[in-house]
Amino acid sequence: MGDRLQYYTYILTSGRNGALYMGMTNNIVRRVWEHKNHVVEGFTKKHDVINLVWFEIHSSAKNAIKREKALKRYQRKWKMELFEEKNPLWIDLYDEIVK
Repeated sequence: MGDRLQYYTYILTSGRNGALYMGMTNNIVRRVWEHKNHVVEGFTKKHDVINLVWFEIHSSAKNAIKREKALKRYQRKWKMELFEEKNPLWIDLYDEIVK
């Protein structure tokens, strides 16, 4: 039996109390690297949104997309409460996921 794909919903920030970005991917290491290296044109490049402060693992793309869309509708305060519960110092989790 092959490895099951995992899907991720994630939140990036430009720094403490900075811009927030919500996304979804099936390869979080690659995707965050792309944001950090400004490979992707758009919001994250323009606002230097490169710090991974939260992510969640899903077993299907459908669930990850559903969660991403829900997060985008939430107020900023709620998004911050979501990741500050486990990451109160807004530490970049990238080094943790590349190990």
